[in-house]
Amino acid sequence: MSARKFLVVGLTGGIATGKSTVSDVLRRLGAEIIDADRLARDVVEPGQPAFATIVEEFGPGVLNADGTLDRKKLGAIVFAAPERRKRLEAITHPAIRDRFLARLEELAAQGFRGLVFFDAPVMIESGTYKNMERLVVVATDEATQAERLRARDGADEAENRRRIASQMPVAEKAKLADYVIDNSGDREATVEQVRRVFAALMAELKARAAE
Repeated sequence: MSARKFLVVGLTGGIATGKSTVSDVLRRLGAEIIDADRLARDVVEPGQPAFATIVEEFGPGVLNADGTLDRKKLGAIVFAAPERRKRLEAITHPAIRDRFLARLEELAAQGFRGLVFFDAPVMIESGTYKNMERLVVVATDEATQAERLRARDGADEAENRRRIASQMPVAEKAKLADYVIDNSGDREATVEQVRRVFAALMAELKARAAE
């Protein structure tokens, strides 16, 4: 880490807590965002090692007609069965981690100075948060989560509750955080919190550089 001039910060939350809103604000403030969901899409493209393993494990029924992965169908399978989700994560997480580390090396080589956020939904569940220098959790209450999920995906209430319950409670994640951003209110309140957290982390980085 000593060769790097940036701070590596984990960014996580729960489903529909508004993490993408926070990421957008951080990006506008000048932070580098590494999106785990985007890396997850990249590593399951046809031709990638994880793609072949997933098809072997879950069967050809998880493929679209064009031979690409039907992420929605696969998602429905793993949401319904925790052991299947763990198997999928065991396939994809090492490949995602390798891409994440490669991106950090690129940024180090470019001499990037600032904040690098790794935006990952299951960062705490997977243990990845232990490799972060700081952890930011985006939180909201469960009722707000369910309402946002309904507005976003259109699923019924029972399905939304099941999806929320399949994840570690946001309140438990918040206990591990260095900074918590409460996204239960309006956008302006959230943006102000993000600005404060960004400023505090930049102050930490500058203090470390001065040592």
